[in-house]
Amino acid sequence: MHTEKIFNNVYRIPVPLPGNPMRELNAYVIRGKGQSLLIDTGFRLDACREALRAGLAELGIAREETTILLTHMHADHAGLAPEFVGEGNFIMISAADRVVLDLYSGHNREGEEGLTRLFIAAGFPQDELRTIASSNPALSLAAVDAATYEELQDGQVLTFGGLKLHCILMPGHTPGHMCYYLEDEALMFTGDHVLFDISPNITAWEFVEDSLGNYLDSLRRIRGYEVRLPLPSHRKTGDMKARVDALIAHHERRLDEVIRILREAPGLNAYEVAGRMTWSIRSKGWADFPLTQKWFAVGEALSHLDYLRVRGQIARTMGAEGIYQYAIT
Repeated sequence: MHTEKIFNNVYRIPVPLPGNPMRELNAYVIRGKGQSLLIDTGFRLDACREALRAGLAELGIAREETTILLTHMHADHAGLAPEFVGEGNFIMISAADRVVLDLYSGHNREGEEGLTRLFIAAGFPQDELRTIASSNPALSLAAVDAATYEELQDGQVLTFGGLKLHCILMPGHTPGHMCYYLEDEALMFTGDHVLFDISPNITAWEFVEDSLGNYLDSLRRIRGYEVRLPLPSHRKTGDMKARVDALIAHHERRLDEVIRILREAPGLNAYEVAGRMTWSIRSKGWADFPLTQKWFAVGEALSHLDYLRVRGQIARTMGAEGIYQYAIT
């Protein structure tokens, strides 16, 4: 079996993510008469293609019947979208993430250059950045083919397979992350906004002032929805409100940790702060971190530093080498 029936016309296709700690993507399908909806796709890799093709074939869904709905622009969700959308159909994504998708689509060097500027200013060694640039799946496995996109707005309602999906903008994990809510069924496709046995990566973006603040605001907003069955993009499901509370508490602890680190060692850059934070990863130490995971860790440290800086709890100054240093105010 390549699919799992979740609810009425809703199915899950497990899509492997080789070499990724998430292990697999939960791609979801809402099967309709003559037109079906595929929610997220996987990396632009053969293993992902094969799993997705097998799942859609098992459900009897042809490419020409397929419209694609993306929770967000990351390559493990959007990478295969242009290959699987039916001719004349749309790939739907939030308007905010459509802009970001263009930056990292492989057609545009601007996104990669912006990331490089951001991480150089964070103190990331440039030799390590050059290595990451050639191997980072966020860039190397992103969608590259032209396709027809439809931009979604917060509050928009879509109908597929007799089900109504309410589009809910939940920025944080990406600037335009969306969740999709089936109110009558109390079911929600949470994307990477709420994951149940791993914390979503909240990174800094060159053009977003406070991505962690956006994420925490989005968590508090989503807590107000009645969700009996949350369907995350990775791994298992769980109790929605309890998990939201746990994620908020997690980031509050991380913020306290960053403040403690800067009290003990004022003037650190983000790379150095990340090296002193605690991470759930098997490694002898910061120097031995896998480079891609180090990149994610520094991005997460930056988002916590931005949060504290925006609220006046820490100050940021530019050092002589163009690297930002942080201290308690």
